[in-house]
Amino acid sequence: MALHVLAVDDSRTIRGMLNMALTSAGFAVTLAADGIDGLEKLASGRPDVVISDINMPRLDGFGFIAAVRSDPGWPGLPILVLTTESAPALRARARELGASGWIVKPFDEARLVAAIRRVSGRAAA
Repeated sequence: MALHVLAVDDSRTIRGMLNMALTSAGFAVTLAADGIDGLEKLASGRPDVVISDINMPRLDGFGFIAAVRSDPGWPGLPILVLTTESAPALRARARELGASGWIVKPFDEARLVAAIRRVSGRAAA
């Protein structure tokens, strides 16, 4: 069974790039346009890993991570942050909220796929 990844990013271009990269790697992908959309998609699906941007309208990545971590229905769900931000303070805040990893855009497809497999605990197919 393919790994299911929920990708949350307000950029249509980034969502398209993630969709292409992840489906090419054999993952099932659900896309969300911001944190609110991400929470709605999370409620209706069972992703194995979440990728979230930080800077988004309606609900940013920090709020999204906090909401997921406060929901007892999602214990241990890996959340990778994919963002243009690189400040150590932001990285630390995401880690404190429960992020599993941090990747700076632009992303390298092979490294992203490897990170997803690593945090999911599943070896390469």
